[in-house]
Amino acid sequence: MALTREEREKFLAEPHVAAFAVDAEAGRAPLTVPIWYQYEPGGDVWIMTGLDSRKNQRIRAAGRFSLMVDRLEPTIRYVSVEGPVVDTVPATEEKLRELSARYLPAEKVDGYVAFALANHGEQVIVRMRPERWVSSDLGTV
Repeated sequence: MALTREEREKFLAEPHVAAFAVDAEAGRAPLTVPIWYQYEPGGDVWIMTGLDSRKNQRIRAAGRFSLMVDRLEPTIRYVSVEGPVVDTVPATEEKLRELSARYLPAEKVDGYVAFALANHGEQVIVRMRPERWVSSDLGTV
């Protein structure tokens, strides 16, 4: 059964690791990788990635991407969202900390942020406006 707008937005706002997908170059399947993201109901989705990463190169070329999140318990549920890129800006330590705190225990955030700042290179935040949604709750099949 499809989720209501409120249900799907609330589900996407939970800290799931998303399957990120973007159009790849001719002759290749879409680039699909796991990614952390941030979302608040009614707003844009944002991700953080390397300025020179393949993800960012493909996002710039395609102008859009999709995310899919799911769970298996207490029911089988998923939400997929796709839309255009509306902004790309340099990442900040504050945004890195926000994203890290969404996924990691509080005691791990400082260490991860220090590691990421030292090792991940220049990062950008890419914002996507949700335009198309696909969602379902399959119950306890």
